[in-house]
Amino acid sequence: MITTTNQIICDYCLSALKQITQKIDMTFLDPPFNQQKDYSLHDDNMPEEKYWAMMKDVCQAVYHITNDGGCVYFMQREKNTEFVLQTLRQTGWQFQNLIIWKKRTSAVPVKGKYGKQFQIIVYAAKGERAKTFHRLRIDPDVPASYKVQRENGVFVTDVWDDIREMTSGYFAGDEALRKENGERFHKQQSPFALLLRMILTSTNVGDTVLDPFAGTGTTAVVAQQIQRHSVTIEIDPQNVECIRNRLATIRPADNVRKYYDDYIYTENLANIWGEYLQSHNTKQKQEKQLSLIDALG
Repeated sequence: MITTTNQIICDYCLSALKQITQKIDMTFLDPPFNQQKDYSLHDDNMPEEKYWAMMKDVCQAVYHITNDGGCVYFMQREKNTEFVLQTLRQTGWQFQNLIIWKKRTSAVPVKGKYGKQFQIIVYAAKGERAKTFHRLRIDPDVPASYKVQRENGVFVTDVWDDIREMTSGYFAGDEALRKENGERFHKQQSPFALLLRMILTSTNVGDTVLDPFAGTGTTAVVAQQIQRHSVTIEIDPQNVECIRNRLATIRPADNVRKYYDDYIYTENLANIWGEYLQSHNTKQKQEKQLSLIDALG
């Protein structure tokens, strides 16, 4: 097992990116969406031109420090898809996929339009193709129209409808970080499972993952447990303290091991994962196959 490093920079994003000396293999770019959220140290109500000029500078800076064949996952609201694609293209990134992250709760109603039920994640590479892409297999529930069970799951596609978003209030469950009074610490917290899928797909053990708008640091918490290095940028000192605490003591809700069986049919999963869990993998796979045999009679 390798010893990972977790660099945390408390600074404005563009200033912090200039301080990074190591090369990056994957970036999760989940910036404030400029939708008037109440951030203590960020203006989330910028003129559109200024906001996208900032995002262009960020994408350019990330591109500069990324290894050839490295990649970025840029998450945004669905209405900004055009701007995301344009920003990435203008800064050198080459489009790979438009991932649809379909929300599992009720759609947001919109007057005169179809309700909103997804966010977009644009996956792009530095070069024609990414240097690392592990084809993960998952085993979601079989549709009612299927007559037989799957034997070894299915490959992950560009529609992710099996990862539940962190809903508001108490419906977010144990994973949501909370203050002493029970209120959410950060209402825009990203799901652990979302980051795990990206990092497992696009990195190897020992690679370096960057999060320029880290929030509560989920990217770093995932990376640390599967033996990836991380570079975390966050402007709010309170959030930085939260990140340090999460990395120092892994909460049960942040324990990566409970997600292992979600990818049990993935080839070479133990090596991709970053821990030697082959015996666990074999046992669970055998049990699932026996269960499948019983179900089929």
